[in-house]
Amino acid sequence: MRVTSPAQPPSAQPRPYSHTRHGVSREDPWQWLSDASDPEVVAFLEAENAYADLLLAPTRDLQGRLFEGIRSRTRESDAGPPSYKRGWWYYTRTEEGLQYPIQCRLSDENRYYSAGDVARITREGRPEGEVVILDANRLAGSDGYLEVGIRDVSPDGRYLAYGVDVDGSELYTVRFCDLVGGRPLSEEIPGCYYSSAWTRSADGFFYVKPDASMRPWQVWFHRLSDDPSNDLLVFEEVDERFYVEVDLSRSEQKIVITTSAKTSSEVRWLDASYAPGARRPQVLLERKADVLYEAEHDGDSWLVTINLTAQGEPAGLGIEASLWRVAETAGSPDIHPVLEPRADTAVVGVDAFAGFTAVTERSTVDGVERVRILDRDGRSDFVVTPEAPYALLAASNPDWHANSYRYGYSSFVTPNTWVDHDASTGVSDVVWVQQAGGDFDQSHYRVRRLWAVAEDSTRIPISVACRADHKLDGTAPGIVYGYGAYEIPYEAGFSPASLNLLDRGVVVAIAHVRGGGELGRRWHEAGRMERKANTFSDFVACSTKLVEDGWISPRRVAARGGSAGGLLMGAVTNMRPDLYRVVVAEVPFVDVVTTMSNPDLPLTVTEWEEWGDPLHDAAAFARMLSYSPYDNVPDAVDPQCWPAMYVTAGLNDPRVGFWEPAKWVARLRSAGAGSSNRPVVLVTEMGAGHMGPTGRYEAWRDEAKVQAFVLSQLDVEASG
Repeated sequence: MRVTSPAQPPSAQPRPYSHTRHGVSREDPWQWLSDASDPEVVAFLEAENAYADLLLAPTRDLQGRLFEGIRSRTRESDAGPPSYKRGWWYYTRTEEGLQYPIQCRLSDENRYYSAGDVARITREGRPEGEVVILDANRLAGSDGYLEVGIRDVSPDGRYLAYGVDVDGSELYTVRFCDLVGGRPLSEEIPGCYYSSAWTRSADGFFYVKPDASMRPWQVWFHRLSDDPSNDLLVFEEVDERFYVEVDLSRSEQKIVITTSAKTSSEVRWLDASYAPGARRPQVLLERKADVLYEAEHDGDSWLVTINLTAQGEPAGLGIEASLWRVAETAGSPDIHPVLEPRADTAVVGVDAFAGFTAVTERSTVDGVERVRILDRDGRSDFVVTPEAPYALLAASNPDWHANSYRYGYSSFVTPNTWVDHDASTGVSDVVWVQQAGGDFDQSHYRVRRLWAVAEDSTRIPISVACRADHKLDGTAPGIVYGYGAYEIPYEAGFSPASLNLLDRGVVVAIAHVRGGGELGRRWHEAGRMERKANTFSDFVACSTKLVEDGWISPRRVAARGGSAGGLLMGAVTNMRPDLYRVVVAEVPFVDVVTTMSNPDLPLTVTEWEEWGDPLHDAAAFARMLSYSPYDNVPDAVDPQCWPAMYVTAGLNDPRVGFWEPAKWVARLRSAGAGSSNRPVVLVTEMGAGHMGPTGRYEAWRDEAKVQAFVLSQLDVEASG
């Protein structure tokens, strides 16, 4: 059964409005939808939600089966992989029927447990001596929405700082709890952003505040149990291109303040025994144009990932990051290479410990990540990794004195697997494996890495998964995912939800388009600013490759992406509406020129170095206008040749304003998109932000709704 439109969708009447910039006027008759205080705007969004519910009503049984499919593949009562620090094993527990995770710890005064032993006993149930340090279910209350954006235990293990967002605004109220006394402290700090750091003595706490445009720009110091009105401003970043983070080094010797723009960064530090009146943060390496770096304290000096030539000179963003050591000196910094620059390898992360260093590297040839272990004498060894394509997972490694390094991996059909690699012996032990329930059998599926050829002859990687009995006969339905921005790689990791699709014969693929970080920093540069169009044409090339090689039927192709990936969805729909049967665009960044011309909106100025500055730069304006999905909707479309569309928004979204998808859908409908058998729907979370529902069961129901829409449009909803 295919979803068909049961009635006329809501209509947002156009109102005359135009923007004029660089001598160009743009008609924007749905600009009025950007005013959340207008009752007509709220009424329109609610009407759209009601229409979506009506249209999706025939799929309710399918939604239920899809929801149960996710649920059956998830161990609902479970404990995650434990990590050790100072006499405690920390882990996250989930309980059947509860929406949110529970943070726990287990004392190990004699450290007689191994990580595998702790994983086993905590998964068997609540062990004797387990201490709950934060139960997010109690914080959520009856309203349901909750995001815990800060969760920071003090170095001595006594205090917990946690930040709570209850509406999706990404503004967190920080609270404190005495874990030893089992009581909350009285002070609260509202309006905080991500990242925090305790002093070494655990009597002081650093946090970050955003400005009016949601740019994190200030680091503040709070003395525990003091009135927050007495807090001290420690650092302020006045350059609007830069945002601020603060952290305590794993060595617990340094407070690290990182300021980053899209093309430049700078690290400052304080002694972790900081007290008010101490000296100001010290700059490690002064910021320079087109030089990006991150720093990790190794106990004696700093390990820095940075894009320098072998001679230590800036070489622009076209060179991959390598690893350097920087000593603290009174004069010019003493810097020399640890791993010299290599064109075929990018250093993407470093974790320093008392006895060794773990370096994460990514191949710029095939995109595969691996971990290199360096001992204190400079000898190195590589951690064994599974066969590509897979996703290397970040893991918790809080213990400065650890002898082993924790890493994780997964693939489309390999559940998340966590491994401890002993740095001295080279022996690796699997300590935790995600348990996929139901009838999951990895042998029932296969995974491949393919390569498409872009318009300029660049090879674009594609990760593909399908059932083991899949035939390359051009009849199967398929869905292609994409992102392509901020040097963020879209990894081919495990998801119980994707098994819903694979089991129904749907081919699942990720197009690793330029603009992301799948092949290093140069891959990002090749899809940024004046080269942004590569992101869109790459996605079309990957979709076409899958069709031409018989992986997917030319009449049964779906596309899906969110946020910057939603921009990708809008652009490729305008470019090739004939190629896609259905498009899912989640919180899509589609009104590009209008948003990036308004410096008062959250994140706009910091984003100019990713997309361009249409406010002041006529060339950037013209370039962005050429691909902005909202501005390039045709005046009239053939509704029978335009894909069905599922579009989402969040009323409290600080990253992509709800009005972008709302305006886009209104213009699409006005142009004729949304036929009875290829509908266009807009679903807005009225009490959430960019990430959508936060409770896991609500998130599963939301995913089931999206999948039901896609499957019905691909004529596979009757399966399973």
